[in-house]
Amino acid sequence: MNAPARRIGISGTGFIARQLMRVLVRTADLAAGPVLTRRPTLAHVDFPKPESLTTSVLQLVENCDLVVECSGDPRVATEVVTQAFMHSLPVVTMNTEFHVTQGSAFVDRGYLSEAEGDQPGSIAALAEDAAQMGFEVLVYGNLKGFLNHHPSESEMEYWAQKQGISLAQVTAFTDGTKLQMEQALVANGSGATLLRRGMAGLAGPDRFEAAQELGRLATGLGRPVADYLIGSGYPPGVFLVAATDRQEAEALRYMKMGPGPFYVLERPFHFCALEIPKAIRRAFRGEPPLLNNGRNPAINVLAVAKRNLRAGERIARGMGGFDLRGEAAMAADCPGHVPIGAVFDAVLTRTVPAGESLRWDDIELPDDPACRIARALFP
Repeated sequence: MNAPARRIGISGTGFIARQLMRVLVRTADLAAGPVLTRRPTLAHVDFPKPESLTTSVLQLVENCDLVVECSGDPRVATEVVTQAFMHSLPVVTMNTEFHVTQGSAFVDRGYLSEAEGDQPGSIAALAEDAAQMGFEVLVYGNLKGFLNHHPSESEMEYWAQKQGISLAQVTAFTDGTKLQMEQALVANGSGATLLRRGMAGLAGPDRFEAAQELGRLATGLGRPVADYLIGSGYPPGVFLVAATDRQEAEALRYMKMGPGPFYVLERPFHFCALEIPKAIRRAFRGEPPLLNNGRNPAINVLAVAKRNLRAGERIARGMGGFDLRGEAAMAADCPGHVPIGAVFDAVLTRTVPAGESLRWDDIELPDDPACRIARALFP
């Protein structure tokens, strides 16, 4: 007799949540539980299984066996993960912003793992495969086709409508904030470091040649690094640069992997919520989390002013806005700097020139749990 399907609660109603709900309704061993929304449930008449919607976090956590947090909002995620752990529920996420800003405070409190499907989880899964084959990872890499640190609002509105995602999401993708967040999570979770603030981000038409250069730079540094490559036409995937026993060089050359000593392992796709069930089943099997931000994050993602910001101005949100962009940096080199994921409903207390990163003393923020956790992690 088959075991009853496990109930999966979802926090969020955006692109990822919608895709995951469609997956769950056609999956035998997993069932759709409540779906948490921040808006009135009647606003989501086109959501798959709209009868699952709730505005109550307690209703979510009391009626599922696992929570998938994919709201994209670190404040919402902080509340949801807190309640999930109070109810002894495992949490699988597709929320890099939460991990990098508050996630480390939760690592020892319950099962918390980023899923495959977005770049950080896909990099972690590829690294697991590489380790099982005896490779030593030198570079944890992200592939990016295009970046513009200062996109216009009209341009972003056009692409948001065209791609069917929110204005904040398309802006954070375009200005590099999401990329910086993703690679900070990978570095913190894997024990890697950065070649420099903001990463190297090598460009060129030949991504394999550029990846080899990152491997040489990491070798010179003496530590694995998280970084990215940028080039028109690059696939929306991830890669590793790895080394292995020299005795395997001839065999790997035969396998069309080149002469070494650096080998580029590429996964030229990521399928968003279609891959989340892999992480869900991993949690139910009792396997370790695939990726989280680690207990003691070494890398912060700073809030860098895109323009001259005046004292008294209000910033509704840092990520995906037109006031700030994110830039990964070693936290020890930037004490007192605010993580961009903590900037919501902020009021500037002094003028901040374009290109300068915000400090805690530069802004007033709401006194909420998410902000307090971020300040404790990155004092």
